[in-house]
Amino acid sequence: MRPACTRAISHPTKSSISRGPRVCASRVRIERIRVLRCSADRAHSDHLAVRSLGAIPQQPPGRPLTEGTELTGLHVVVDGSGLARLWAGVGTYTAEILRALAAERPDNRFTVFTQAEPGIEQPAIAFRRPPSIQLIGRHLLWPARLRRMDANLYFGPAGVMPLGDVGLPAVLTAHDMAIYKRPEWFPSGQSLSVRVIVPRSMRRAHSIIAVSASTARDVADLFDIEPARLEVVHEGVARRYRPLPVDLLEAARARFRLPRRFVLFVSTIEPRKNLTTLLEAWSRMRDRLPLVVAGSWGWHYEGIRERIEQLGSDLLMLGALPPADMPALYNLATCLAHPAWYEGFGLTPLEAMACGTPVAVSNASSLPEVVGDAGLLVDPADVEAWTDALERLCGDAELHTTLRRRGLLRAAEFGWERAAYRTWRVMDRAARSANS
Repeated sequence: MRPACTRAISHPTKSSISRGPRVCASRVRIERIRVLRCSADRAHSDHLAVRSLGAIPQQPPGRPLTEGTELTGLHVVVDGSGLARLWAGVGTYTAEILRALAAERPDNRFTVFTQAEPGIEQPAIAFRRPPSIQLIGRHLLWPARLRRMDANLYFGPAGVMPLGDVGLPAVLTAHDMAIYKRPEWFPSGQSLSVRVIVPRSMRRAHSIIAVSASTARDVADLFDIEPARLEVVHEGVARRYRPLPVDLLEAARARFRLPRRFVLFVSTIEPRKNLTTLLEAWSRMRDRLPLVVAGSWGWHYEGIRERIEQLGSDLLMLGALPPADMPALYNLATCLAHPAWYEGFGLTPLEAMACGTPVAVSNASSLPEVVGDAGLLVDPADVEAWTDALERLCGDAELHTTLRRRGLLRAAEFGWERAAYRTWRVMDRAARSANS
């Protein structure tokens, strides 16, 4: 076996975050972005500063927050548009954070507006359908309806607000800014959202939750957002992602006709996810394991489809799977490969680690921040380094065991309960602002 390519694969002891090129000129340099952290008893918080390439503590851990008591009796209206695609990142986030927020403070209530069948049963959450008229319904009729409601706060898990005034302090979640950094990765026809809706939403919101420090920097650079309005709150991993018993796994293996050992790739097939590099790296492996691809066809995939057709029967295309099937798939995989050029957070490798599956991920954007030293970090452009990483994960039993253990420990740090607690702290401040 070839020695690992040390220039491209690393095991960082701390999360490292590459800044990447600036997309537009900005008058604002980020001097401080607060990252809310909660201790085991959830009574304390750290404030971290993000300064160009790293995070610098601003106060010692364990110092109590002094921002006031938790608010009760709040009525929060929610944009539930992400629930239409539960298998996508924003859909997963919307469903999981709503469940966790309602469980964290059951004496507050939510009205969620969505055209989808939500599949969420919580006494504190009610669902309503927004006006269905295109554009006018979303941007004029719906905000007029919100202004007439007895509500305290607007929450936008998908990161946007209607163009019309909602009459409430707003908290938005920013997931990623990839379309601004590399617009050629995306389908055309999104100019209204990209040029008008998202920028106006970011500038009008009282507070913006960024799912990673990497995303927070991008938001601040792109939209000239002052650091005081940005909070980094990492996503969580659902409890269903865990090591599963053998009998359940063998049933899933038979259902999907999976080989005994395989490399797994999970994503919609689109340029940003960089399946092309993985295909080339996998094709060069000696004694390679089969490659299993789980995800729907997205956009700009014609070249990828042609390459897949050339690679033969060792490549299994499962298509998109429902969320309920994913824990078993992760458990069965020998390793997960995630070579994305850009991620706002990186929930896929986190879910795999929670299932005990070692991961190799890109060393770009937010992925080092999420994975830390619990996986192999690889240059997304270096095919040879990806081949080395795959061969090590599939052939080095000691490394496989080490990364399995590290991954389980790392994933345990990311819970939706913690995310909900931190999100409520942001909402408390926003709600108080209406009375200040």
